[in-house]
Amino acid sequence: MKVTIENKKGLNKDLKVFVDKETMSSYLNEKYEEVKKTVTLKGFRPGKVPKEILKKQFGEAIFGEVLDKILKETSTKALQDNKIKPAGQPKIDLKTYGDDKDLEYVISVTELPKINVKELENIKFNEYKVKIESKESDKRIEEIAKSQKNFVDVDEAKVANEGDLVIFDYKAKVDGKDFKGNEGKNTQLEIGKDLFIKGFDKQLLKVRKNEDVKVEVTLPENFPEKELVGKKAIFECKINAVKKPKPIKIDDEFAKNLGAKDLSDLKKLITNQINEEYKNSLNSLSSRQILDEIDKIKLDEIPENLKEQEIKILSEGMDSEKLKKNKKDLENKAIKRIKTGLILNEFGEQNKINVSEQEMQAEIQKQLRMMPGQEKMLQEYYQKNPAILGNLRGQLYEEKILKEIKLKAKSNLKEITKEQAEKLLKEENDKHMKEHHDHNHDHDHPSEKKDSNIKKKSAPKKTKITAKKSPVTKKVSKK
Repeated sequence: MKVTIENKKGLNKDLKVFVDKETMSSYLNEKYEEVKKTVTLKGFRPGKVPKEILKKQFGEAIFGEVLDKILKETSTKALQDNKIKPAGQPKIDLKTYGDDKDLEYVISVTELPKINVKELENIKFNEYKVKIESKESDKRIEEIAKSQKNFVDVDEAKVANEGDLVIFDYKAKVDGKDFKGNEGKNTQLEIGKDLFIKGFDKQLLKVRKNEDVKVEVTLPENFPEKELVGKKAIFECKINAVKKPKPIKIDDEFAKNLGAKDLSDLKKLITNQINEEYKNSLNSLSSRQILDEIDKIKLDEIPENLKEQEIKILSEGMDSEKLKKNKKDLENKAIKRIKTGLILNEFGEQNKINVSEQEMQAEIQKQLRMMPGQEKMLQEYYQKNPAILGNLRGQLYEEKILKEIKLKAKSNLKEITKEQAEKLLKEENDKHMKEHHDHNHDHDHPSEKKDSNIKKKSAPKKTKITAKKSPVTKKVSKK
């Protein structure tokens, strides 16, 4: 095989490939030998059909198959030997070919620009560590203690007030008649929360233990027996107990019940927990800084075909007038997104970064846990939409690349207060919201695509960046 490069125009190149007829013949003979072993023709023993007969019957099909194979192998080798990474599918133009002829063809290719990923090591970005003051962990511990109310029995003379727990049996009737599910035993209501039937618990104010009380309410729209919705029901209640909340003492015993060694250990665990709540959001802030710095890196040229594809994605849903009006803006956004994607891709390739199936499955399980009760529906959605899984893989790939860049780039560790962290995150969130609004307003997009830079060379995901408080649980786990 002989390859010559001609018509160099920036990233566009033509590669002229020549394969001599002797090589072509060897490929064809090999294929004929392969076919001979499997073909059965009347009048010939298996494996003994002459080549001339095979050629007469199957020559055109065999030549076509061999030509496809040679084109695939030689074009791939031509690009690899010349260190050309195509931006999109190369075009092949056959010049000469045929039985007992040399093969000549031209590969027209737009190559990806050369990228020096060493520049990424000079990127400067801020990393943040939140300094949590002891008053913050004390406040969180107090919140946990308040959420775990400890109710204690009181004597018969004490009446139920707001915040107390009333335990009672009941039997209800509508128009003097029983109905399905009209009885309850040891039902518990915390006065003031109005969690049973609207207006019910207020009628239990000032009741005492062993007292009999009648409560009248209107059955709500979500009542199981639909024919009774909107009707008055009389509940005859027997008060079994009135309990008052007893403040939980925050001490070593309280800490042990939450899985800590003692109160001092609990404070350390809570401090770490609060820090973790800010960590992911502040990491996103650092990643955004890196992406902004990547945008400053200059590339000599952007492949025109990639730019056209990206503009098509960005302009989805636009009419011709809006497209014309926003042409320059669309081009700039397309170039930015392609450039970021190309640089991240090149860094990922050179550092042998990939997303394993185990990582994909772990992320899918994480997504499923975020939608309790809808796991099956979400799984089916993923199965029916492989493109969504492709986007997910792209996002994980980008996250791994940014994590590796952070290890190689120049970080500036800043210790900040909780208030400073909140301010930083609010400013970043406001900035993203404005970008999101401007993007949708100018481009009139029907929907916002959440693709990563890797998947479609798009801009970073426009997610809301805030530090979220973890739900208070019974146990505080150690990490």
